Amino acid sequence: MGNEEKDVGVVNTQTTPLLGSEKSSTAIDVPKYADEFSSLPPSEARILREQVLVPDVTSGFFQMFRFATASDKFLYLIAIIAGILEGTAKPLMTLVFGYITQTFTDYYRFDPFNYGMYYNGTYTDMYFNGTYPMFNDTIYNGTETDYGLNRTEGYYENNSEFMQMYISPDEFQRRVNTFALFFLAIGIADMILSYIQMSIFIGRGEVLSSRIRENYLRATLKQNIGYFDKLGSGEITTRISSDTLLIQDAISEKVGFIVSNVTTFFAAFALGFALSYKLTFIMMSVAVFILTTFFISSGKMTKYYKLALGGVSTGGTLAEEVLSSVRNVQAFGIQDRLALKYDKFLTISQKWALRAGIAAGAMSGTMWLGVFANDSLAFWQGSRFLARDELTISSVITILMAMVQGTYAISNISPHVRSITNGMAAASKIFQTIDRVSVIDSSLETGMRPETVRGDIELRDVKFIYPSRPNVTVLDHFSLKIPAGKTVALVGASGSGKSTIVGLLERFYLPLAGQIFLDGVDLNGINIKWLRSKVALVSQEPTLFSCSIFENVAHGLIGTPYENVSPAEKLGMVIEACKQANAMTFIDTLPEGLDTNVGERGFLMSGGQKQRIAIARAIVGNPKILLLDEATSALDTKSEGVVQEALDRASKNRTTIVIAHRLSTIKDADCIVVMRKGAILEVGTHNELLAKQGEYYGLVEAQHIHKQKEEMIGALQKNSYSAGSSSDSDGASSILDEKASLEKSDDTLYGKDTDALLGLSKTKTGKSDSTVALSADSGLEESASSKYGFFETIGFLIKLSGPENHFNIVGAFFSGILGLSYPALGLFYARCIEALRSYPQDTEFMLREIDYFAGLFFMLSVVAFLSSVISLSLFAFAGQKLVRRIRLMTFRQMLRQDISFFDRDENTTGSLTSTLSRDAQAVDGLSGTTLGQLLSSTMIVVSSVTLALIIAWNLGLVTTACVPLLLSAGFYRFYILAQFQRKAQQSSEGTASYACEATAAIRTVAALTREEDVMQHYHADLQREIEKGRVTVHYSALLYGIAQGMVYLIMALTFWYGARFLKVREYDLFQFYVTFMAVVFGSQSAGIMFSFASDMGKAFQASQNIKQLLDLKPQIDTWSDDGDIPQSVRGEVEFKNVHFRYPTRPQVPVLRGLNLSIKPGQYVALVGSSGCGKSTTIGLLESFYSPLAGKIMLDGKDISLFNINEYRKQIALVSQEPTLYAGTIKENIQLGSSEPVTDEQIYIVCKQANIHDFIVSLPDGYDTLCGSKGALLSGGQKQRIAIARALIREPKILLLDEATSALDSESEKVVQAALDAAAKGRTTIAVAHRLSTIQKADVIFVFENGKVLESGTHQELLANKSKYYELVQMQALEATS
Repeated sequence: MGNEEKDVGVVNTQTTPLLGSEKSSTAIDVPKYADEFSSLPPSEARILREQVLVPDVTSGFFQMFRFATASDKFLYLIAIIAGILEGTAKPLMTLVFGYITQTFTDYYRFDPFNYGMYYNGTYTDMYFNGTYPMFNDTIYNGTETDYGLNRTEGYYENNSEFMQMYISPDEFQRRVNTFALFFLAIGIADMILSYIQMSIFIGRGEVLSSRIRENYLRATLKQNIGYFDKLGSGEITTRISSDTLLIQDAISEKVGFIVSNVTTFFAAFALGFALSYKLTFIMMSVAVFILTTFFISSGKMTKYYKLALGGVSTGGTLAEEVLSSVRNVQAFGIQDRLALKYDKFLTISQKWALRAGIAAGAMSGTMWLGVFANDSLAFWQGSRFLARDELTISSVITILMAMVQGTYAISNISPHVRSITNGMAAASKIFQTIDRVSVIDSSLETGMRPETVRGDIELRDVKFIYPSRPNVTVLDHFSLKIPAGKTVALVGASGSGKSTIVGLLERFYLPLAGQIFLDGVDLNGINIKWLRSKVALVSQEPTLFSCSIFENVAHGLIGTPYENVSPAEKLGMVIEACKQANAMTFIDTLPEGLDTNVGERGFLMSGGQKQRIAIARAIVGNPKILLLDEATSALDTKSEGVVQEALDRASKNRTTIVIAHRLSTIKDADCIVVMRKGAILEVGTHNELLAKQGEYYGLVEAQHIHKQKEEMIGALQKNSYSAGSSSDSDGASSILDEKASLEKSDDTLYGKDTDALLGLSKTKTGKSDSTVALSADSGLEESASSKYGFFETIGFLIKLSGPENHFNIVGAFFSGILGLSYPALGLFYARCIEALRSYPQDTEFMLREIDYFAGLFFMLSVVAFLSSVISLSLFAFAGQKLVRRIRLMTFRQMLRQDISFFDRDENTTGSLTSTLSRDAQAVDGLSGTTLGQLLSSTMIVVSSVTLALIIAWNLGLVTTACVPLLLSAGFYRFYILAQFQRKAQQSSEGTASYACEATAAIRTVAALTREEDVMQHYHADLQREIEKGRVTVHYSALLYGIAQGMVYLIMALTFWYGARFLKVREYDLFQFYVTFMAVVFGSQSAGIMFSFASDMGKAFQASQNIKQLLDLKPQIDTWSDDGDIPQSVRGEVEFKNVHFRYPTRPQVPVLRGLNLSIKPGQYVALVGSSGCGKSTTIGLLESFYSPLAGKIMLDGKDISLFNINEYRKQIALVSQEPTLYAGTIKENIQLGSSEPVTDEQIYIVCKQANIHDFIVSLPDGYDTLCGSKGALLSGGQKQRIAIARALIREPKILLLDEATSALDSESEKVVQAALDAAAKGRTTIAVAHRLSTIQKADVIFVFENGKVLESGTHQELLANKSKYYELVQMQALEATS
């Protein structure tokens, strides 16, 4: 980052793999940077580059099938053979069509009665007022092939001036019946073959896409951690949920369509060459033109769609960041600003997708040009071959129809090529990860597996730099020996390299120089999975998985000798571990005990509860090496004492490395190592280091709690009080400010009402405001498919695309013109057939007529070309605008919902990110190319049927009656797929959410060696998803086959029934062929329309999902303008008998009649055990939830009466786990203020937060990128930036939820002083476990069981010698003798 070039271009893949290379699907227009490792020595640059470099993979079509087994390939072979045979049906049809046309023209060429023609009950002369041209005596060779019957009969017994080629009416009917049977046979075969190929292609497509998902997740889980430092988990979710669906489309039914159409193309040309190579060669010019355009346009489409995917996936990472920190987003009211940031990525995607749509329009238009130009060329040139007696009428018509079918087949390919190119573009990104060779691959079986482990650890001359920040050296020539069985503590300022050592011991990263040894063996030579199974890690921010407490703790047994013990033994081990970690005390109070689900990322547990479960998970497997990275930071003082004692016991006889800011937790360590900036300053025991009065002594003093007056402290005179870094979160990530008004006791004031309210909350929790909203939302989701009908959903989309509807109207107009092309085709075709009938009597008349209508055919081709290009380009423009609008509206609507919406199981971050990516893209199935085809096909059917009924109503009625059969079959397939999409959606979202959870917690997964366990669960989920859809696949394929074969059955019926009218000459050829061409080819076009049923099914279901979400109105609505605007806020806060239960856990009471009163400008602290309701109180104060009973007052007014946005502007929140967003440090701080801020204001608040000096020391200063979720900064650095963000808000009420918990003692002292200064003049509420941070508070409230137990100043509470006194005592830091 230090070596920047300010050129504008595309980001280099090596520097920012998140954005990809120019050739990848994620390349976007952003500033380009040089190789950020170029300033380092080549050997070091190579090591760092290997950890982040992503290979540039270009995926070909066949690579998408790379995970197919032998049986899959065999099934695909069967499907391809079926597709090839099915593709020959149309050329076979043209052969029969040519024979039957010859029969018709021969029958109608002469009047069987006196050379006259029977028409409408009268005989009329057929040509030239009863005079007929003379024949040359060599017109025919005296024989005629009886088409399809393999016999000959003489037409001329001898040469004469004129001899009649006579076919009797009965013979005519017999021949037509035979040809109708041929059509019937072709139709039945087509049905069977279509069913076979579609059922296999769709079924195998689902299976292979599941394998791709599985292999992608497997490859992702084995990547080294450096790879994830620059890759957001949101991008991984997008790949699994959206991109794999694109691949599934590309290897499913779309392949079947393309195989059939390509076969039709080649078979048609082979038939043409067999009949007349001259005419076929001439007509090939059109085919060559079409193919050339096809390949050029498809290349452009591939390029543009790959670029379009970039904006979507990068935007997906931002969306995942935002949705995972939605409490922070709502607290600061930055929904719209983050949505605008998200929209910038959507703009990039829209730009490239629009270009791809225009390319698709040009390609489709060229196909139409070729189809009708074929007709023009065939009739024009074929009539000349016919006049020279080089061809028969049957040959001309067969070649014409074959060329039309062949060219038409290519035109049918164009919409499906988009799916193939999209799939290839998506595959290239997915295979980049699958093909990436991780430099630290935990899946490898290579490496030593020593039989015993003592636990001797040595770091020898180690140099380390994080791959994501190559300009900052973290460790340099670092050496440290840790004897087996000893406890070594690492202390020091944030960024000194403490956590880095843990990462190196876990082999998350590679050192640039030096070696790390375990029992004298270089870690590089030890099997990674074996190493991690011997090491247990408890990190600063505990990560739990969405399963039960029992399953979370049991994850610690993976890779240990106890992994496969009996369930009873495993249960015993888990219970014992939970007891040692002091977790059973709260687990036993839960209704489901160990079977309680902890929620996504453990959100249903408080911070302290999560940490205790994580500790139990670490010690359950009896590891040889224990790594505790702030292991007790989230515990309250009481729990910490018990857990610390358990950890002390657990560390006996095993090597333990402890990283701590709270020095009371490491005073008994065998050795304490004091670090600063990657170097060791001091080493010794607690007493030895205190005696030196050096760096460690200064840290201890920084955590010293001032001695109290002797008469108040009594026995505490020998102790100096301090607190380490501790934090607690009750689920809402916030802090409470309160001053209990104890003048009136709860019992006296409320008496029986308290019990009544408690009883009421138990029986009517489901009717609380938030629970009512939850129930309404759930009911809405369950009834979504029944609530929104087809026309309502379509109307919703039309309304949604309102700004572009004028483009849609113009596009629909041109689609309508394009749809009229088939009735015009029928009219021109019928006139050409009539003209051919005059041969050989009047060749000049035939040529004159053919020339005229060939010209009209060419004009029709030009009109169709322009109509297609214009309509599809307009639809692409409107469609991409709609997709962008839907993504943005959906994102904003998600951020609009209240917090209870995000607490629900179905609304996990992964699931919502997946929905955001998938549903908007699916709506494209009802826009762009698909919408153009849909409208033009509809117009073809309507106009063709209308024309048929006008020209020959009784024949038209019979043929039209068959059209609903075809439409019904196609529609039913569409309906089945829509139902399948609805049922499969939940399981699909579940798998995407599961994968997102695993990848977001990759460090925990790697440390627990859970990779294979994750894959087993994921594989089982995918298998269930496939099994659910198996029956639907066969239904869908069967109905598609019926729809395809119905065309030939309609042809058979039309010729058989039409021949009855022609036999008695009730209709002439013109009437018959207009009716036949219009209805039959119109029906065929309708069949093509329903080949998009899969896309339309997905689009329809996605539209319902989007409408359902957009119709949701939260109870706490940030879009509402209702409510009063707070005026001259003083900051007086009061809770009046507040009762609360979380909507997702209504059986567990959290607040039980809470009463607080906080005066303006007071600094109030909340302390108490984990789960006692401190952070929940803050969630209510931030109006994240509504209380079930009671009131929360601001300046004497119920906060529910205020406008929610104006109310939250008065409050600033610094939460326990700081949340930063991808972007620069400056941008993150600016998010704190709703008004524009100057650089000078930013500098002031950063100085107050003690972060300014650090920022300016960075190469890019305030323009330094924070990385996804602030990953490029340490915990302390992130927290100080979060504090600066809160201070720039200039709030009337400041909420501090363990705001200094992530800071080292040195920084904490300065930041605490800044916070103390910032608190002046405003009401401040601080949740704290580190009591040194709140000893100066005006009032300290001690919570227990959802109520205030006691309150007062620090000294008053010490004098009470009650709960607070006990907490202080437990945090005493004393010299051990």
